[in-house]
Amino acid sequence: MSPKELLYIEDALGHEQQMKKSCCDFASQLQDAELKNFVQGLCGRHQKTFDGFFGLLG
Repeated sequence: MSPKELLYIEDALGHEQQMKKSCCDFASQLQDAELKNFVQGLCGRHQKTFDGFFGLLG
């Protein structure tokens, strides 16, 4: 991979990590069970995307 591609992946990893943290934080504050489950699902999706980008490095 080129240095530019590695920088893109590093940036994407940071964004996904931040989105996962935000979703998990928001989910912990929600009272509505259905909405909480939905946001927790988003948290899981961001983790899966993070794992996919991280897998490109290996």
